Amino acid sequence: MGRRRLRSHALWPWGHWAPTAFIFQPRKLRQSIKAIVLVHWLLTTWGCLIFSNSYAWANFTVLALGVWAIAQRDSLDAIIMFLVGLAVTILLDIIYISIFYPHGGSLTDTQRFSTGMAIFSLLLKPLSCLFVYHMYRERGGEFILNIGSFGPSQERSAYQTIDTQEDPALAHPYADLESKPAARPY
Repeated sequence: MGRRRLRSHALWPWGHWAPTAFIFQPRKLRQSIKAIVLVHWLLTTWGCLIFSNSYAWANFTVLALGVWAIAQRDSLDAIIMFLVGLAVTILLDIIYISIFYPHGGSLTDTQRFSTGMAIFSLLLKPLSCLFVYHMYRERGGEFILNIGSFGPSQERSAYQTIDTQEDPALAHPYADLESKPAARPY
């Protein structure tokens, strides 16, 4: 007998089955954002043993946005700001680690541990961004990229002008009634 495949599983690119329905359920999303904030808080705390000041400010500010996203479950602003903050701190962490990495012949155990946790946090952030993006989509958000002056605007307003009518029949709705003879009263 062959293996039974469940419908709630999706095929990953490398051919294994993964339970994506379990990961992206709305109740699980709330718990996963808490896990994301908790893991990054712990790794940032350990990373601050050697990388202080700007590294700490950037990462703890983003974690505060994550707490805001947890507190206001229906807020699109909170989750998108947390997502953008995570994406920005990916770049900032690369800069901080490359500038403030302790150069020297031998590193102490604390320096190695702190640097390792900061790098591990950096490596987890793209995955966290993916999960937070799915949470953003679950909350009803849409990612629309507007390229502005580089091309024609495809944006349509919810408002329509009433001055111009495209259909002539709509311009004068009683035109066909005026051309018919009036009904005789009996």
